[in-house]
Amino acid sequence: MAMKELGKAFEPADAEKRLYDYWLKNKFFAAKDKSESPAFSIVIPPPNVTGMLHMGHALNNTLQDIIIRFKRMQGHNTLWMPGMDHAGIATQNVVEQQLRKEGLSRHDLGREKFIARVWEWKEKYGGVIINQLKRLGCSCDWDRERFTMD
Repeated sequence: MAMKELGKAFEPADAEKRLYDYWLKNKFFAAKDKSESPAFSIVIPPPNVTGMLHMGHALNNTLQDIIIRFKRMQGHNTLWMPGMDHAGIATQNVVEQQLRKEGLSRHDLGREKFIARVWEWKEKYGGVIINQLKRLGCSCDWDRERFTMD
């Protein structure tokens, strides 16, 4: 049997997406609704939807991931619930700054259009944040993701 030749350097990007997708497909991170095992859960202190994650988020989520994986290895039925905070005033401020760059104000748009614009912001940057957490390898139960405005 021929041996596969290894590359000169390990390229983590080649393995990360493939393995993470496999873990998600096989529901390795999903909590069971009914289980005899002891329960253990963590709710992510939700990052604000106002931008992208920073090093503090990376550290915090890494520590949570270590704990939740350790509890899984101990046989617990684990739930690590992801979510995001709407950060009302901060999000409003960021969207208003964006509007100013376009020569507009929230008053120019009116209430309904401004609220729609805030939700567009949430969809754009909320997706970025969730993808960043996934790229970190966070073993959250993504089917249970929540938003503070749900």
